[in-house]
Amino acid sequence: MQPYGPLDEGDAPLSVVATFGELELEYASLRKHCVVIDCPQRGVIEVTGADRLSFLNRMITQELKGLAPFRMVKSFWLNRKGRIDADMRVIDLPERTLLEMDVLAVSRTVDGLGKYVITEDVKIADASQALHRLSLHGPTGLFLLQAISQPSMGANASGPAFEDLLPGRAVVLRIGQADVVVVRDDSAGVVGLELIMGVKDAAKVYEELLSAGRHTEPEPGVSPAPNPWRNTAERTRLRLAGWHAWNIARIEAGTPIYNIDFGPESLPAETGVMGDRVSFTKGCYLGQEVVARMHARGHPKQMLVGVKFETRMDPGVGLPAQPVDGSQLHIEGGEAVGAVSSATLAPMLGSAPVALASVKYEYSKPGTVVSATGSDGQGLKGVVQAGLSFLPER
Repeated sequence: MQPYGPLDEGDAPLSVVATFGELELEYASLRKHCVVIDCPQRGVIEVTGADRLSFLNRMITQELKGLAPFRMVKSFWLNRKGRIDADMRVIDLPERTLLEMDVLAVSRTVDGLGKYVITEDVKIADASQALHRLSLHGPTGLFLLQAISQPSMGANASGPAFEDLLPGRAVVLRIGQADVVVVRDDSAGVVGLELIMGVKDAAKVYEELLSAGRHTEPEPGVSPAPNPWRNTAERTRLRLAGWHAWNIARIEAGTPIYNIDFGPESLPAETGVMGDRVSFTKGCYLGQEVVARMHARGHPKQMLVGVKFETRMDPGVGLPAQPVDGSQLHIEGGEAVGAVSSATLAPMLGSAPVALASVKYEYSKPGTVVSATGSDGQGLKGVVQAGLSFLPER
């Protein structure tokens, strides 16, 4: 386990599973097959009422007009200074809208949005204690869900068919006795399926996934026990994984995380993902003046960029040295121009060290040479890339 933060004063300690002890195999399964990851660091706000979408559209940065049920868009919730109070997935369902985000941002988002409800038919509730989050990442994840589920038997339609579950779409499935909301978001560069279910159902859904998807080789000379899911398991090859495997993959994919790569002090233009979260054609919303002023200026003071570093072995660990999280970036001559927010050794690039980093705008141009402190304590040279992703285009 490892602590998850940063926590505000009074917050209960929060931990996530770092790895189940086989990080390389967990990462390989994510890329080639499928992994299931528990996500206690994610929270959910439930918004109900006939006016919920029109209300939210006046509050957050994304355009929600015309958002159809079973669709997901990403958005920021800003404060009056234009700083980011939450980075959310907005998931609309026939009778409710779910706002899925970092659990540490839930309380201030509920309080902040609630202050603006006056006469609208809108109810906003923190559902983080009632709903639980799991994630499936990997090419065989869709096959596994299709094998163990049925369309929801509730009063509402269950959403698109599996073959239409493209990124940005959602479906409600019946797994055992549980209704599970599934949202597709390929955050690690492979099929990504975000599962939301009742807390009371989470353990059973977890067990269903493992029973049907986890493949175990029989011992030599021993006949395998009868298993109705054997063919599914052989194809799926599901593995338990922790935070680290997904973190490596999401850095490779150029997916920044709230509270790590940007946070409550950041402006949308500084995140590298503003185009995916902010509409410049919609009406007013909280913090819009700041966003519009920054957009009119042409660029922010700093930007999130991807940096690929030289490969140099660290004799202390027998692996390439990687930039230290939080270490400053310098240009030739020694001037500090930014800082590393996330770093890893990228298996898809032959274990080359890569990082997401925030740098002054004038040094965000692709090809800019910078240096950071490596894990061996020595300077490590890197080059700013075009875009955040380090994966080859598909």
